[in-house]
Amino acid sequence: MREAVGVAMRRRAALSAVLLLLLAPTRAQVARAQGGPGAPAVSGARFPELVEVPGGPFVMGADPATDPSAFDNERWSPTQGTGTVDLPTFYIARHEVTVAQFTAFARVSPWKVDPNALAGPPTHPVAFVSWPDALAYCRWLEGQLKSSPDTPAHVKQLLAEGWRVTLPSEAQWEKAARGTDGRRYPWGSEPRRDRANYENQGTAAVGTYPCPECPYGLADMSGNVWEWTSSPYQPYPYDPSDDRANLEADALWVMRGGHFGDPARTVRASARGAADPGARRPFIGFRVALVKR
Repeated sequence: MREAVGVAMRRRAALSAVLLLLLAPTRAQVARAQGGPGAPAVSGARFPELVEVPGGPFVMGADPATDPSAFDNERWSPTQGTGTVDLPTFYIARHEVTVAQFTAFARVSPWKVDPNALAGPPTHPVAFVSWPDALAYCRWLEGQLKSSPDTPAHVKQLLAEGWRVTLPSEAQWEKAARGTDGRRYPWGSEPRRDRANYENQGTAAVGTYPCPECPYGLADMSGNVWEWTSSPYQPYPYDPSDDRANLEADALWVMRGGHFGDPARTVRASARGAADPGARRPFIGFRVALVKR
């Protein structure tokens, strides 16, 4: 039985990886993404701004029977379209990590990054980052937040109590994106080109698209770049213990949110993607989270 589940998981992961390749931007789009002008300076902060997401339950997943845009891998189980997940309080960055913020890490760290990650406009989301690259940044950022006099007092206190800076889990990311009312997009039930950067030609500076309806005041949870999570790709139902099990095994890692060139279907809050941890692509970035150990 366990072997059969493993085979099914690998097949689903492979299908998800194929999906990402099919939706990858063209070379022309990549060139525009790297060379586009910077915009609003909301992203000029030295450190990502962390926003509290209160603990409690939320609806996760999507049922193709009620949401025709849902992919099969979003269905909770063969008999259930969605599920309820109860999460403790956590914090997540208001914006995706920018080129400028990632460059600050790359300049002082021995970690080897792809030069393409540092070549984009400073206020745009960083891309060309692998899953280990993102985690290395998280470790560096945690040390910076612990020692900097500019760190907000409540963040420094949480770090002193053992909280850590890392990538959000798949469930944390989805709750932050859709809130507690099961909406399809961070802003509501219908796609809106004025609320996110998708079906476009390149990345935009983080925070360019206002989203007053978005839960918790977060920006760019849809579009701009796919965002790494801390969760290995697994079939639903979601189990947080799976995020800590068999991490030494080969795995694809969940990404969320879609990218600037994706259609509306792929930037829904429940849409799931996955990639090899070593993948560095012009449409893959990340945002950080602060979570209790």
